[in-house]
Amino acid sequence: MSPHHLARVVGRVLLGAFLTFSGTGHLTFARADFQAQVPGWVPLDADLVVVLSGVVEVLLGLALVLLPRWRVPLGWLTAAFFVAVFPGNVAQYLEGRDGFGLDTDQARLTRLFFQPVLVAWALWSTAAWRDRHQLLRREGTVSAGRGAAPPR
Repeated sequence: MSPHHLARVVGRVLLGAFLTFSGTGHLTFARADFQAQVPGWVPLDADLVVVLSGVVEVLLGLALVLLPRWRVPLGWLTAAFFVAVFPGNVAQYLEGRDGFGLDTDQARLTRLFFQPVLVAWALWSTAAWRDRHQLLRREGTVSAGRGAAPPR
């Protein structure tokens, strides 16, 4: 295993562990802090949103660790999850809600810049961007990985 491949594997497992821990926090010890991130305009109960997102995080985290053959679609799903929850981080900043020790506008603003890092981490550690052609590879849609469609 090359050092670069090993780094990706370690990054994927660490991201999976982080998501599993964070998702567990959604469901238990950090529930109130996560509720502070649910925007007021979401038409669902904040606790329900926290529980549902926590379940998704746990499932994504465990899948990243336990299902390496599914790394490419999992990388895209994880990146999409981080994009989907970003409005909650923005709302926490705009509405001045405290949570996770983010009790100043500066701290909440600084946190916003870490979400793109999480998206990049998901795509890099799973090689989802590099191997995105695997998502298109179905019988007859991609010829030998070169992107040529078969004649109809």
